[in-house]
Amino acid sequence: MITEQYVKDVLRKGGYIADESIATAVFLALKMEKPILIEGPPGVGKTGLAKALSETMDLSLVRLQCYEGIDEGKALYDWEYGKQLLYTQLLRTQIDSYLTESADLRAAVDRLSAEESLFFSQNFLVQRPILRSFLSEKQSLLLIDEIDRAGDEFEALLLECLSDFQVSIPELGSIAAKIKPLAILTSNGTRMISDALRRRCLYLYIGYPEFDREVEIVRARYPELCDSLTIQMVEFLRKVRELNLRKAPSVSETLDWAQVLSILHAKQLTPEVVATTVGAIAKHQADLQQVIDLAAQTLR
Repeated sequence: MITEQYVKDVLRKGGYIADESIATAVFLALKMEKPILIEGPPGVGKTGLAKALSETMDLSLVRLQCYEGIDEGKALYDWEYGKQLLYTQLLRTQIDSYLTESADLRAAVDRLSAEESLFFSQNFLVQRPILRSFLSEKQSLLLIDEIDRAGDEFEALLLECLSDFQVSIPELGSIAAKIKPLAILTSNGTRMISDALRRRCLYLYIGYPEFDREVEIVRARYPELCDSLTIQMVEFLRKVRELNLRKAPSVSETLDWAQVLSILHAKQLTPEVVATTVGAIAKHQADLQQVIDLAAQTLR
């Protein structure tokens, strides 16, 4: 039986340390069969949560990476026009017979129109991520990543998909999901998501983790680091996030830095260690010196 604690335990086995709000949101999404809209700064584990759920709950991951200008041809479905053309060429003799056997052009067109379903069938349908997820024979996890990069028009396309779990194709009608996927949408907050889309989703905000949870995240991923160094680096990163940086280090930078310190067999955080590894946590030239100066002031 799936419970909040079950979700939390399963994610932990997969290396993802979830707090109560994350575990509850996933549990409710599974029970209610509703999508989750996850917002938060880049690198705090939004996409990582989807990947961890896919691996630990044996859900096939279907990922749609959003970008400016994305449309239904890249997200929902498209027609394989080359295959249709080839099919037409193969049936040319049959078409010729329609023309010769018909009394006039109108009758020939009527006969051809009756066969349109041959050319617009699922044989010629290209399944893009959303439709592929809906037609999967086993439950999938549909990850619509960085929805804030897409436009309002694309959000409108998603409304039917996420409320009824179906895709409407004019030539074929509505195609419903065989098994409703666990749908996760992520947003970095660069653009406001419409209320219409929000209404169709459960909402989860993932921010920078609390101190104890961030320490636990590092321990789970890099247990070889000594506890004192893990605590020291997390404490330092929390101070770094208070600086006026262009890009504050998130959990992904925390883990990158932990890997760097592990490779270098570091035992203690010193100003010298920070100066030589600062590229793991500061991503703009203007930020580097601020982090180095902070280390000189706070680390001994």
